[in-house]
Amino acid sequence: MDWNELAAAISAATGTGFLLARTEPVSGGCIHQAHVLHAQDGRQVFVKSNRLAHRDAFACEAEGLKAIAGTGTIRVPTPLLEDAIGQDAFLVMEYIVFDRNPSDWALMGQQLAALHRHTAPTFGWHRDNWIGASPQLNHCQTNWMDFFRDGRLAPQFKLAADNGLPLRDAQKLLHHLPHLLGEHAPAPSLIHGDLWAGNVAFSAGLPVLFDPAVHFADRECDLAMARLFGGFPEAFFEAYKASWPLPPGAAHRRPLYQLYHILNHANLFGGSYVHDANHLIQTLLC
Repeated sequence: MDWNELAAAISAATGTGFLLARTEPVSGGCIHQAHVLHAQDGRQVFVKSNRLAHRDAFACEAEGLKAIAGTGTIRVPTPLLEDAIGQDAFLVMEYIVFDRNPSDWALMGQQLAALHRHTAPTFGWHRDNWIGASPQLNHCQTNWMDFFRDGRLAPQFKLAADNGLPLRDAQKLLHHLPHLLGEHAPAPSLIHGDLWAGNVAFSAGLPVLFDPAVHFADRECDLAMARLFGGFPEAFFEAYKASWPLPPGAAHRRPLYQLYHILNHANLFGGSYVHDANHLIQTLLC
């Protein structure tokens, strides 16, 4: 990455001169590189970068952040510039200083419930996007079971087959979906889409979400993901339910919604996630 050329692009995009003083590499997940750029006047921006092939992921991320910000419910980093220089794609965002000690989890639960109250006529999104490094299909549908089958589980099962992963009873699970979902007919809520503890933080005590995989879905999907890998205290879930109670059967549907993310991790990382996916499939079929 030509950092001085990027600084010039930031200057043009923001309308203020961004004279680069230094770059600072920081942790930014397992897919992209992350840096904080420090300007000579003390301003800072956060930059994610990767090869040009990843540019669409940055475009989708910027769009998702804008969609969440547009609800006025919960803070996200403001995207400033998404572009490419030569063979390097990048996303420049507002730099937010996170608290060392998380604080108001109840407020995060309340604000997530408020985000989910923003709904649409159909499930999906106006375009496909990404869940981590995996493509996420978002063809709009009015029936939740059809969307979850065709846009979530079936593509992950196909990817697993293409990857040669030894998953058992995939088709049987897809045929079993009507039994698992029953008459459940949720509203299409705007969800974060990848709500694990690594994608949330606090700044000055207030909640912040980032790295979204937004689409309209059953709001229970965000809560299922939040429980999958831990890190969210019960205060978060209790505050959410106090703001917007969950319908009957939510606990029964939770492992089904978690299966999507387990399958994605199996496809991305293999290893024990393949065993976890097989175990969860068998549990759901029992």
